Amino acid sequence: MTETHMRREVLEIPDAVERLLSRGGDAIRGAAEALRARDPAFFVTVARGSSDHAATYFKYVAEILAGLPVASVGPSVASIYGARLKVKGAACLAVSQSGMSPDIVAMVRMMQEEGALTVGLTNHLDSRLAEVSDHALALHAGPELSVAATKTFVNSAVAGVWLLAELVQDDALRAAIHGLPQALAEAVSADWSPLAAELQTAEALYCLGRGPVFAFSNEAALKFKETCQLHAESYSSAEVLHGPVSIVERGFPVIALAVQDAAQGALIDVAEQVAAKGAKVFTTSRKATTATALPAVRTGHPLTDPISLIASFYAMVEQVAVARGVNPDAPRHLRKVTETT
Repeated sequence: MTETHMRREVLEIPDAVERLLSRGGDAIRGAAEALRARDPAFFVTVARGSSDHAATYFKYVAEILAGLPVASVGPSVASIYGARLKVKGAACLAVSQSGMSPDIVAMVRMMQEEGALTVGLTNHLDSRLAEVSDHALALHAGPELSVAATKTFVNSAVAGVWLLAELVQDDALRAAIHGLPQALAEAVSADWSPLAAELQTAEALYCLGRGPVFAFSNEAALKFKETCQLHAESYSSAEVLHGPVSIVERGFPVIALAVQDAAQGALIDVAEQVAAKGAKVFTTSRKATTATALPAVRTGHPLTDPISLIASFYAMVEQVAVARGVNPDAPRHLRKVTETT
């Protein structure tokens, strides 16, 4: 099989992030200044699919870094049910690679009419989402031909965390963000082949995370289903022992995505318990004793470390798809842009 679009786009991730950092600063800082002036009591996020996983990452960072609660709202509340939400004085973050989905646009328009400050992250500044956002932030990811979002997801995550770093004026986080291109160049070449080999014949698996990296666990599970036709479920390590662990049997694959933050110890403890029940566990932490360690590129800050993990994951999952005889560029039943009403 010739090199896939997905493979090329994964390898473009470092350059895509560099473009965002070099071209997107004025818009990001302008939106952050508007948010400081508004001083919202809470954020609301609007997104679907991979974009919603980027919004979940934003949620954790906003709550940890800025002390701002973040709620994810269902776009159908506005587009299908016609409801109005009491969001005066709040801030709304909408994430959409295409910026074209009618339900996302309808929710953002309603939020703006109800008095929320709206920020839209999109790869297309000529989109409907950009038109209805008070601040439209371009992702600068460049064209993405594969149905599976990779560089647009990464740039959505980077734009969100950068916005928050500028909002609270966190110099350490800003420095880590600006160092991401170099870290990501290393991450897309990381050797996750032990996991790839295990998954060539797997029928199902679990992805685990905790805190900000849980958003990336969600993204990993989606990509397994989308690109490999492999059933995967994502759980917080705080939840997996409350029922889901019951289906784990000997050899059941589990990926525990971990970064060096306050949740690492608790996540690895759960991963060890799952391994003790017979699971074949892989982890990005070297603190586990019974799991296979995967290389993890550190970025200089625990809040940006999950971004390098997903870059390594994307490179691996494309290889798994090809090995399983699936074209990750054109998953069955899917298309690049889904316009949900």
